[in-house]
Amino acid sequence: MMKSTDPSCATKLKVLADATRLGVLESLLHGPKTVSELLAAMEVEQSLLSHHLAVLRETGLVEARRLGKQMVYQLSPPVVDATTGNAINLGCCMICFR
Repeated sequence: MMKSTDPSCATKLKVLADATRLGVLESLLHGPKTVSELLAAMEVEQSLLSHHLAVLRETGLVEARRLGKQMVYQLSPPVVDATTGNAINLGCCMICFR
C-alpha cells in the first residue's frame, strides 16, 4: 500500500475503528492534553498510548508540540469543527460524539 500525504477517508475511518484512538480524539475535543492527562483519561499502558498517538499523528488527525519535557497533543486544525463542539471533521465526513 502506498502512503499519501493526504490520507483517504477510508484510511481515516480505519484508524478510528480502534476504540482507544477514537477515545483519544474525543478527549482532545475538550482541548489540548499532555500525555499524562491522556494516560489518566484512557487508562492504557504508556507504550500502547504512544503507538496510538503516532498513528493519529501520521494520519494528520492530531498534532504534537513539546512543552518543556512534556508532549502536548491537540486535534489538528482541519479536524476541529467549531460549529458543534462535539464533532470532528475528517474532510470527507464528520463524526459526532454524544
